[in-house]
This record gives sequence, C-alpha cells and structure tokens, in this order.
Amino acid sequence: MKKAFFMLLLVTATLSAQRYDLLSGEFEQLKDIKEYNVVFDYSAIKIHGYDTEEEYLADKMKKRENVAGKAEKFRTDWFAYRADLYEPAFINYFNKVFKKGEVRVGKNPEAKYTMGIKTTWVYPGYNAGTAIEPAKISAIVTVYETADPQHILLSVGFDKSIGLEHELGNTLGDRISWAYERVAKNFTIQLKRFL
Repeated sequence: MKKAFFMLLLVTATLSAQRYDLLSGEFEQLKDIKEYNVVFDYSAIKIHGYDTEEEYLADKMKKRENVAGKAEKFRTDWFAYRADLYEPAFINYFNKVFKKGEVRVGKNPEAKYTMGIKTTWVYPGYNAGTAIEPAKISAIVTVYETADPQHILLSVGFDKSIGLEHELGNTLGDRISWAYERVAKNFTIQLKRFL
C-alpha cells in the first residue's frame, strides 16, 4: 500500500513539474534546431500582490528608507538581477541538460532561430530565517525565426514555475533565478522527447 502511494506521489510530482500550456506550434518542429539565440522580455511583468512592478518597487523601497542607500540599492539590484542572475540561470541550466552540445542557447543574434523568454508574473518568495518560501514565475517561451519574428514555430506557457531548491544562498535574486532554472528544466524535458 505504501509503495503504491509513493508511486502515485512520484507520478503526480513529475506531471506537475512538466505542466505547460501549448499556445501554438509543436515541439516536434524544433527537432532539427541545434542553436538558439535567446532573448528575455520583462516588459509585461506583474508582481504577485501588486498592480504594477513600480508599485512593488515603491513598497519595498519604502520599507528600506531608514538605512542610507538601501532603498535605491534594492531598486538597482532588482533590475540588475535580470542580466546578472536570471538570464544566466536559464541559459546555464538549459545547456547543462544537453551535456554533449546537442542543442545550445546563448546570446547570439546570428543564430537562425531565437528563443524568447517573456516573464509575465513573479512571486518573489521570502527567506525569514526559519520560514522560507521559494519564488515562482510564469513565462511564455516562444521560438521563432530570427530574421522573421512573425514566423513562430512554438509558443509555450509555463504557469507558476516553482524555483528549484539549492542548499546555498537564498536572497531575492537567488530565489527568482532558481525559478528561471525551473522553466529551463520544464522546457528541456519536453524538447528532449523530440531529439
């Protein structure tokens, strides 16, 4: 009985980890693509519990006003984490999955195909000492011809992807970067089925 229960839990966890919405196209259309340019879009980002990103930033900065420079540092870091942490987390995790270099992603505008990662929603999570909550993101991954962005081969939505667990670090930037790893993981799980 216990074995059946644990198998059910494993299957449920695996299915939820691979949850995605196919918005257009098919993964099979990507089977012969070996290299992608990757671009990230944060223009329509929503933060959990706030109407706008600016409202979130204003709230978090106000809570840090008592320490000189801390409020502005929060804002600066919030935007810097994108290029410094989130984007490398996605790229590195994706490329690590394909250890033999079967498929590569990177910032290479010369690549024939582009993979766009559009972040639509963020739950930053928290680390309050004994209480830790992982970050989550929702994102749309779209693959299109670099020279013709209207020619979309695939568009997939990942809803509330929970950050992968790590033993070290647990800052705001860490937590959100781990959610980008989860999106890379979930995307590569599907992609590998067609290679």
